[in-house]
Amino acid sequence: MKIALVQTSLVWENPLENRSHLAQKITGFMEEVDLIVLPEMFSSGFTMNPSAVAEKMDGETVLWLQHLAKAKDCAIIGSLVIEDNGNYYNRLVFVYPTGEIKWYDKRHLFTLAGEDKFYTAGKDKLVLEYKGYKICPLVCYDLRFPVFSRNTEDYDVLVYVANWPKLRINAWDILLRARSVENMCYTIGVNRIGTDENHHEYIGHSQVIDFLGNYILEPQESDAVFIIELDKEKLLETRNRLAFLNDRDMFRIS
Repeated sequence: MKIALVQTSLVWENPLENRSHLAQKITGFMEEVDLIVLPEMFSSGFTMNPSAVAEKMDGETVLWLQHLAKAKDCAIIGSLVIEDNGNYYNRLVFVYPTGEIKWYDKRHLFTLAGEDKFYTAGKDKLVLEYKGYKICPLVCYDLRFPVFSRNTEDYDVLVYVANWPKLRINAWDILLRARSVENMCYTIGVNRIGTDENHHEYIGHSQVIDFLGNYILEPQESDAVFIIELDKEKLLETRNRLAFLNDRDMFRIS
């Protein structure tokens, strides 16, 4: 599976400008890919003012994602602010090339920034199938909670979309590799760059790591689209040979 990681700056609380900017990035590369990964809250930046940018699931940004997925004949994943039944969610959407959508609401809300005061936490983990891969998509702060992301479903790929600041980027790098090793899976982390209205600086470090903790794409800091390819046969061969997941603990999350 060929995957494009879109690492770029975001315009604060301006979905229209962000859609335009991201469309230029995505249409700017000619190589065919199976999946495009955007950052967390790609339409607004990491805002604690959800009423200013929230959309419905049939709103302009989701429709834009569906149109783009069909035009590029690939899946697209990223999170945005969604209003649903009177609640605001930091909702990750996975849009298939057909326009079908699956979503995951961020479970671990970032209390340090007050995210829990403005958004409703999700409850359910999502593992979806695409192009022969089982994918588990998660959002930013979820990275710090290994129990929730534990590979009890035999997924092949973990995807984290984020607005992870420079101040704590060392933790981002360490935890992404840890998730790969402990779950024997590919791990993809896509982060933004630039500075937001709260003066938080972001330097990206989008990266891809294999099931043994080796870099397929080392942490990147430039404004760019990075294209990598995953090899499921190599993943399965390594899992069968080492069989570490056979010894995992079973548990129930409450």
